[in-house]
Amino acid sequence: MITLHERNGLPNLAAVDALPIVDAHHHLWDLGNGRYPWLQNEYHEEFFLGDYHSLCRDFLPEHFLALTERQRLVGTVHVEAERARDEQVAETRWLEQVHARYGFPNAIVAHAWFDREDSAEILAAQAARPLVKGIRSKPVTSASPDVSIAGARGTMQDPKWLEGFSRLAEHGLSWDLRVPPWHLVEAAEVAAIFPQIQIALNHTGFAWDRSPQGMARWRKGLEALALQPNVQIKLSEFGLKDSPWNYDDNRVVVLTALEIFGPERCMFASNFPVAGLRASYDTIADGMAAMLAPLGRAVQEAVFADNARRFYRLEQPHE
Repeated sequence: MITLHERNGLPNLAAVDALPIVDAHHHLWDLGNGRYPWLQNEYHEEFFLGDYHSLCRDFLPEHFLALTERQRLVGTVHVEAERARDEQVAETRWLEQVHARYGFPNAIVAHAWFDREDSAEILAAQAARPLVKGIRSKPVTSASPDVSIAGARGTMQDPKWLEGFSRLAEHGLSWDLRVPPWHLVEAAEVAAIFPQIQIALNHTGFAWDRSPQGMARWRKGLEALALQPNVQIKLSEFGLKDSPWNYDDNRVVVLTALEIFGPERCMFASNFPVAGLRASYDTIADGMAAMLAPLGRAVQEAVFADNARRFYRLEQPHE
C-alpha cells in the first residue's frame, strides 16, 4: 500500500508492519492564499487549548508530510479550517489543487451555513465538488452547561437551521458535528429526526472536564448519540487547556468511547496542526495504537483506516 510520502517522492520512516492510517480530521491553510480571521486578525483568548499563537502561520501539505513521516499514512480527510465565510467554496477549490499535486486530502468536509439566505446555494456549490463528502457547520452553543439557549437562532432547535440541515440528505452529504459536551444530548435528538443523514462526532465529544461530574455528563451525551445508528465518533483532540497530553487519562477517554460506540463506529483523527499545541503527531498516533493494541490488529486497522474510508466513501488505495 503506497503511502502519501512515497507518492510524493519522500522517505517514509514507518515500520514495515505499521498500521495504515487514514487521518479522518486534519487542516491545512495558506495565509497568503485566503483569509482565516481566527489566525490573522481575530485572535481568540478563550480558545479551548489556550495560547495558539504558534498556529498563526502557514500549515501547508509539506508541513503535514514532514510531521507524519514516521507514520504509514495512506489517506486523509480535510475538515474546513474556518476560512472567511465568503470564501467557503474557494477553500474547497484550493484543496482540490492540493489534492491534484500531493494526492491528498482524499475527502473534504467543507463549510456551509444552514440558516442563511444563501445556504441552499452554497450547499449545492459545495456538493458539486467531487471530493466534498460532508459539511461541518457549527450550531450556536452556550458558553457553559448552566446556560440554555435552546431555540435561539442558529441552534439545533431553530426551525430554519433544521430546514437547512435537512438538505444534506438531498445531496448525500454527511455532517461533522462539533459541540461542547453539554449539547451532545441535543445533537442526538437531531440525529434521531434525520436518520438518513450520517453524522461524525468531532473530537470524542470534547471530554474537557475530567472531574467525575464532567465525565458523567460527557458519557451521558455519548450514550445518547450512540443510540442513533447514523452517528460515528472521531477519536481525536484529547488536549486540555491547562494540562499536558497524558496517556493514562486519554486512554480512559478512548476506551470509554470504544465501549459506547463499538470499534466499528470509531475513527482515528489527528486534528493537526491544532492538536500539535499539546503533543506531536507520533505521540498521538502511537499512543492510540498502544491503547488499542490489546483489542487486536483487526480493531486497530478498523479504527485507524477502514472506518474512515467507509464513512467518507474514499477510493481504495492503490496497492
